[in-house]
Amino acid sequence: MKRLNLPTLSFALVMIYLFLPVAATALYSLATEWNSTVLPEGLTVKWFAELYSDSRFLQAFARSFLLSGLTTIAGILIMVPAIFSIVVYAPKLERLVQLLVMLTYALPGVILAVGLIRTYAGLGIPMILIAAGAYLVGLLPFLYQGIRNSLHTVQAHSLMEAAELLGAGRWRAFLRVIVPNIMPGILVSALLSFSILFGEFVLINILVGGRYETLQIYLYNKLSKSGHIASAITVTYFILMAVITGLIVKFTRGGSAQKEVS
Repeated sequence: MKRLNLPTLSFALVMIYLFLPVAATALYSLATEWNSTVLPEGLTVKWFAELYSDSRFLQAFARSFLLSGLTTIAGILIMVPAIFSIVVYAPKLERLVQLLVMLTYALPGVILAVGLIRTYAGLGIPMILIAAGAYLVGLLPFLYQGIRNSLHTVQAHSLMEAAELLGAGRWRAFLRVIVPNIMPGILVSALLSFSILFGEFVLINILVGGRYETLQIYLYNKLSKSGHIASAITVTYFILMAVITGLIVKFTRGGSAQKEVS
């Protein structure tokens, strides 16, 4: 019998530590009752059926998806040309821009939300737009680093020079040459940003609250009413994040394979 070495045993313990709560949550979402026994007294899918038939859940899921998706798309449309211009035409500004972008990590969500309320509360601007703007700022580190690394990897400056020597204008070369080559990096950054926004709770709860009920606010409201329903929501969220993680891995491997071929 082959003996387990210390690294393998440590890895197995870490995996158990990470996935045991997820497995317990999934099992509880399928349990009829689970109070005084080691395992559930029975299994059922009625909690998922009840959840997916609830119009409030569907609306909250759609709001989260719409808000996260539109904000991510807006961030990509703004940041890709901006980062490209910095990397190719103003490389001396890269460190300064990177420092400014990373400063968003230093601002806690609660403090940011309170500052936004005090600044914009009396101006008549819908707070959901303020929340979307705050989301966009929060995405800057993830978008900047991913897209910047992709531009450096494909040697964007050399590609632009080659395209311009062949007669392409800057805008045409950017759209036809640069964007297709960095598309895996763009998609990975977009998926990562979307997953982060989809799970955000603090900003949207403080700025908008029940007026724009997202999935996380819906989950918070359900925690005190039904643990089974809350577990079903959590499992649904985990499944969505697993799909996004799989897509990230796929695009990352596809980008790596493309670099090896080239």
